[in-house]
Amino acid sequence: MRKAAIGLTASALLVGSLAGYEGYREHAYRDSVGVPTIGFGTTVGVRMGQRTDPVRAVQRLAADADAYAREVGACIGEVPLAQHEFDAYVSLAYNVGTGAFCGSTLVRKLRQTPPDYAGACAQILRWTYAGGKIEPGLVTRRKAEYRQCMGVPQ
Repeated sequence: MRKAAIGLTASALLVGSLAGYEGYREHAYRDSVGVPTIGFGTTVGVRMGQRTDPVRAVQRLAADADAYAREVGACIGEVPLAQHEFDAYVSLAYNVGTGAFCGSTLVRKLRQTPPDYAGACAQILRWTYAGGKIEPGLVTRRKAEYRQCMGVPQ
């Protein structure tokens, strides 16, 4: 069942998926493009030398996922989405940033009349570069996000 994207929220399945994709790091580190990162992929307000623990990292991940879900919902708007589609888009936005996500061809495909749901899901597969190079880990993640978007059981 599809509901307006702007009314959807991050699911527990999404938070679990993000934790798996991102992996856990106790100490702040620089990701593949040099952004300070900690916990399960948190980047906002992170400083090198910072530490976290698993409980705080999961709490921050859930809060971050909710924030990304609101931003993704706002840029997609009233377009009806199934929860699995929405979760796949929030996962992508969590990784690439909402600015890049909201300005993407994927969002344009959703906002056209009628929405191109399959075409939007297929756009996920294009986001495999980090620092100008194809990143094998991103290829794997994007394939999983695409399957999720298309409603294929994982």
